[in-house]
Amino acid sequence: MSKRILLFPGQGSQYVGMGKKLAESSSTAKAMLARANEVLGFDLADILFNGPEAALTATEVAQPAIFTVSMMAMELVKEKGVPFDYVAGHSLGESSALCAAGAMTFEEGLAMVRTRGLLMAKAGELKPGAMCAVVGLEREKLEAVVKEASSAGVVVPANYNSLTQIVISGTREGVAQAAKLAEAAGAKKVVMLAVSGAFHSPFMEFAVPGLREALAKFSFKAPKVPVIVNVDAKPVSDPGAFAGFLLQQLTGPVRWVECMQQAQALGCTEALEVGPGKVLMGLARGISRDLKVTPVENPEDLQK
Repeated sequence: MSKRILLFPGQGSQYVGMGKKLAESSSTAKAMLARANEVLGFDLADILFNGPEAALTATEVAQPAIFTVSMMAMELVKEKGVPFDYVAGHSLGESSALCAAGAMTFEEGLAMVRTRGLLMAKAGELKPGAMCAVVGLEREKLEAVVKEASSAGVVVPANYNSLTQIVISGTREGVAQAAKLAEAAGAKKVVMLAVSGAFHSPFMEFAVPGLREALAKFSFKAPKVPVIVNVDAKPVSDPGAFAGFLLQQLTGPVRWVECMQQAQALGCTEALEVGPGKVLMGLARGISRDLKVTPVENPEDLQK
């Protein structure tokens, strides 16, 4: 029997105007946004709807913004009574997935994500770094390139996004050298990313103690469905394990290809991308055409 997984986007999916249709059409979504303003202590709705883009892109704002809009979209899934068997989220999206599965409340998740964003932004200030997307180079070749480039500075694989796209992260020198070597090795495209730090690398170590302290303030509940986690792409239902995975994820790579392969191995043929944008739908096409991904962001999306 075919199964369905809900997927939640990470940082980079944000855009000015996201969540506006939801807030205008759903009293529940509007109330969630008002509650987010209270929890965060600033007018998130104004930044979401009016920008400027630079304010929304800042890590400490982008993360709670994407989480909030994802949870607003999740209300559509609940209201329509759409069944699902698993959840997974890309980087930040793992927090959205945990909330959607019932492992934590919206308010808990929002406060945690706000702390995560602030800590990661600070880590980026303390240890400036860079990230780069490498397109069209096989995993083994890219990993060899990264190893060779490490002589110029720290550089590691950060996001195994698809079979044709891997993001690397580290010092500016290390990433620049890896990008140069990747092109020489046959990469079709190398794109430097506009980010505030070297995410999913050792440069995020600063954020770990603070996030650990924040996570210690509440207890995860047993999820209604298993969560396929970024760290090792395994389906997890033990609430006592989630804090550890969220901490490991800060400095370790997002194994998104393996997460999607795991979902298919578990019988998933359908996925809903719940939240802003269509990034995960695009990545899924670069992993397997057998997993059909439908974006769910606006009220009309579940009426098709």
